[in-house]
Amino acid sequence: QVQLVESGGGSVQAGGSLSLSCVAFGNAHCMAWFRQAPGKEREAVASVDGIGRPAYVGSVKGRFTISLDVSKNTLYLQMNSLKPEDTAMYYCAADPGCSGAFWVDPLSYDDWGQGTQVTVSS
Repeated sequence: QVQLVESGGGSVQAGGSLSLSCVAFGNAHCMAWFRQAPGKEREAVASVDGIGRPAYVGSVKGRFTISLDVSKNTLYLQMNSLKPEDTAMYYCAADPGCSGAFWVDPLSYDDWGQGTQVTVSS
C-alpha cells in the first residue's frame, strides 16, 4: 500500500495557474491525477506510466502538465489557463504494480490521496 498526500490546491481566477503536488510514501511508478466535481463522477485528468510517459484527457491537453520526480517520490500537476469547469476536488492515485489496464479507469488504481480542492472563478 502506498500513502499519498496531496497539496497545492486553492482558488484562482480563470486564466490563472496552480500547481499540485502528491508525495508518495512508498514506491509508485504508475500514477495519475483524477478530479471530481460536485454531483459528477470521478474523471481522469492525466497519468504517467512506468517509464514516465504522460497521457492527458482532451479537455486539459495543452494546458496541464504532469510530471513524476522519482528521486522525491513526488507527482506534480502544473495547471495553466485554468477554466471554471476545472473546478473540482483533485485526487492523486497510484498503481504500484503498473498493472491497470486503462489509465482513465479509477479501478486501475489501488491507492488514493485525500484530495485537494481547486476552485476557478470566472
